[in-house]
Amino acid sequence: MIKQNLSQRPYLVEALTHIIGWGIVFGFPFLMMSRSGFNITWTSYLRHGCIVPLSFLIIFYLNYCLLIPRYLFRNHVKTYLTLNVLCILLIATGSHFWQEFIMVHPDTLRPIKRPDGPPKWIFFLRDIFSMILTVGLSAAIRMSRRWAANENARREAEQQRTEAELKNLRSQLNPHFLLNTLNNIYALIAFDADKAQQAVQELSRLLRHVLYDNQQNLVPLNKEMDFIRNYIALMRIRLAANVTVETHFDIGPENRTEIAPLIFISLIENAFKHGISPTEPSYIRIRFSQTDNCVCCEIINSYHPKSQTDKSGSGIGLEQVRRRLELSYPGRYTWKQGIDETGKEYHSTLTIECYPTNELQNE
Repeated sequence: MIKQNLSQRPYLVEALTHIIGWGIVFGFPFLMMSRSGFNITWTSYLRHGCIVPLSFLIIFYLNYCLLIPRYLFRNHVKTYLTLNVLCILLIATGSHFWQEFIMVHPDTLRPIKRPDGPPKWIFFLRDIFSMILTVGLSAAIRMSRRWAANENARREAEQQRTEAELKNLRSQLNPHFLLNTLNNIYALIAFDADKAQQAVQELSRLLRHVLYDNQQNLVPLNKEMDFIRNYIALMRIRLAANVTVETHFDIGPENRTEIAPLIFISLIENAFKHGISPTEPSYIRIRFSQTDNCVCCEIINSYHPKSQTDKSGSGIGLEQVRRRLELSYPGRYTWKQGIDETGKEYHSTLTIECYPTNELQNE
């Protein structure tokens, strides 16, 4: 819960990171305290010990808030480098001027005499080098933040593009599905008006699912199975006596696993289109099952390919299925299809790994 709240407040996390980081920098002298005591007073620290960290802080945020977004991000590299050189020299000179001429002993108020040691320019160069590292650190953090923002924008754009393409595919599927079903009803009208009337009633149930549930990204699996049962019942109406249709639904009526709507219907349409012959014995076997989070659709049908003059379908259904699978379940599905060795039987097996319902809700 805490991790989720922090992830939703990136600016709070960033502010805490800056506060902790600079707290460590300014508190570094106090971290060097030993059990034998501490040889620095608060007055000495405020007058001398915090000057260098304060100069680092100034150069860091001068870059972070002003120079980097205004010049570096706009490709004004020469101006950015020139301003940094001037700022570093100015701040380093001011810092050393303060320590050299302003610092006095807190008790006597007289200038403190330096003990013998390295020349002053060594400390001057040390501070300049440290400020250069500070500039580099500021640029690295700001660039990484910008990269993360660009990456999030790219992912959001990609997600929107994917959702738009899925919506377009679903909108194409609706008239495609309706056209195939109306062709079947049209064939019924010629020889059995009563069955055609019953088929129209079944179609109204199917359209309710297509018009409403198909607008969602995911639907409960039990609803999708009800839709497929109704569709198969509609297709049975026009079948001749020489056609056998067997169905097995090893999925409970209360199953709430989420699945993309109408992801299986084109496979079943294809089986009725190519698996039925008006003169030869034909069969279609459809089986749905679920193991853990994997939903499997197995279809076996006799193979009677249609002629080029057959207009019962547009042929775009299976290509839509493949594209929708790539968009909705990348790397989480297997689809095997093809004609057996005899050339008389067609097999299609689609297995989809779905997310559990509670996992979807957590996302």
